[in-house]
Amino acid sequence: MKTLLRLWPYVRPARARLFTAAFVAVLASCTGLVIPLVLKWMVDGPVADGDTAGVWLGALYLLLLGFAEALLFGLRRWLVARPLSHVEAEMRAGLYRHLQRLPVAFHDRWASGQLLSRATTDLMLLRMFLAFPLTFLLVNSVTILVGVIIMLLQDWALGLVILGPAIPVVVTCVIFEKRYAGVARLAQDQVGDLTTVVEESVLGIRIIKGFGRHRSQARAFRELSGTLRGTELRKAGLLATIWGVIVTLPEVAIGAALVLGCVQVADGELSAGTLVAFLSTALALRWPVDSIGFLLAMSQEAATATERYFEAMDEVPEQETCSSRAAGPHRPADGLRFHDVRFRYPDAPEDSPPVLDLIDLHIRPGESMALVGATGSGKTTLTALVPRLHELTSGRITLDGEDITAMPRQELRSRVAVAFEDPTLFSVSVGDNVLMGADERELDRALSVAQADFVHALPQGTDTQVGEQGLSLSGGQRQRLALARAVVGTPRFLVLDDPLSALDVHTEAAVEAALRDVLADTTALIVAHRPSTVQLADRVALLSGGRITAVGTHHELLRTNAEYAHLMSGSGDSGEGEDTR
Repeated sequence: MKTLLRLWPYVRPARARLFTAAFVAVLASCTGLVIPLVLKWMVDGPVADGDTAGVWLGALYLLLLGFAEALLFGLRRWLVARPLSHVEAEMRAGLYRHLQRLPVAFHDRWASGQLLSRATTDLMLLRMFLAFPLTFLLVNSVTILVGVIIMLLQDWALGLVILGPAIPVVVTCVIFEKRYAGVARLAQDQVGDLTTVVEESVLGIRIIKGFGRHRSQARAFRELSGTLRGTELRKAGLLATIWGVIVTLPEVAIGAALVLGCVQVADGELSAGTLVAFLSTALALRWPVDSIGFLLAMSQEAATATERYFEAMDEVPEQETCSSRAAGPHRPADGLRFHDVRFRYPDAPEDSPPVLDLIDLHIRPGESMALVGATGSGKTTLTALVPRLHELTSGRITLDGEDITAMPRQELRSRVAVAFEDPTLFSVSVGDNVLMGADERELDRALSVAQADFVHALPQGTDTQVGEQGLSLSGGQRQRLALARAVVGTPRFLVLDDPLSALDVHTEAAVEAALRDVLADTTALIVAHRPSTVQLADRVALLSGGRITAVGTHHELLRTNAEYAHLMSGSGDSGEGEDTR
């Protein structure tokens, strides 16, 4: 209950309809309990007296009660359908918004399939719980209570016989609840793992086919499916056990009450109508009692789904630290500075050396600086610090003298444009992928700078839909679109992570020529592996062992720094496909 109560803020706007629906359901259930009383009246009255008209009147009463019960349950369903679908949609939208605000470190830790299963399967379980088990745990409890009172009023001795299984049923429910909770959580986590495998297999289908690994992938999927099947069978076994107890014990009690009641009727101690009413009431309570098992099961699944949902929602989003930031005088242009920057990944052991250590670097206003280093030296990590995709461990980064942690992320990321070596495209049009909300008038200029005029030859030009991950395009085409996205709107600061690695020599030369005009008015940090890309920059910084070990022009470093000359010669590790960690 403590876990499920966390759903209240989402349910509160729909509380009026939900409470009304619960009341209507209780009313419908209690209407069904009136039917045994009508049967008692018919058996002891019109049937015993041979009153045919009275029998037909009783039948009409029963028909009207049946219609009333059906209409009330239909009204309950109508009352909850719309608000609960809205609750599910709001929770899903809230989770999506929250995921967008979580730091990159969170997404590095969590498998995408686990997040997908929380946004789909888990929220579906919560909607089903709110629509059915939540209401009927209340309705069935009230129905059982009212029904037991009616039976005790009919005949207290038979009522005590019916109540006999109550204690063993309650004990069984308590034991079941504890065991089922763990198995339900395990199954939901395994669904997330299975979703991850499916997603990765679909996105990596070219690799799987190219290496002929479809059989091994299918085998891995079957193993995970088999594990999930085993967990689901454990759930089914637990549910079968509780159903066996819940169904069998009350049936035995009803049988004992039937025998005892028939003896009392034969001895004249009980009227036939009373026995009929008693047994009809007991049979009417079979569904509320029998349903306890799967209502508890669905409630446990909803509780674990709620836990999984809030595991993601409880993660701390990127925090803004600029609440007290006041408008001041215009700051003079100072470019991009790194002041004693140190960075260690949040999940790294505390005694491990930092990825970046005491980085001091100044990129002057309007200057382009190339960042060169061997694989694993931390180049991509350094570029990710500028738009605050990761938070510094210590030190400061400033843009025109202003600490990046002292400005809203939205403002920071409007100043700094980025392009990554592995470009990500979305399943929208080419134009939307490039503009990302920017002025549409900038589109042609950005495409021209990135030498991405090939888009005009696509079937619908810039309105052509890009397939998932942009895999319908070549690597070079995707990279050029990512570069166009970075330069759209002429950003003041530009961070490029080896943006030309997938281009052929001629296209690279054309892009570099167009980029020079952009870089003339932009402060840029460019991760570079090729000498041709390095020569785009005014100066070069060499990153080695997590530190800046040399800064100078390309030709100066070639003459004075052996490591740099080795990297640029092509005989060493140029860093193509660098591991960003």
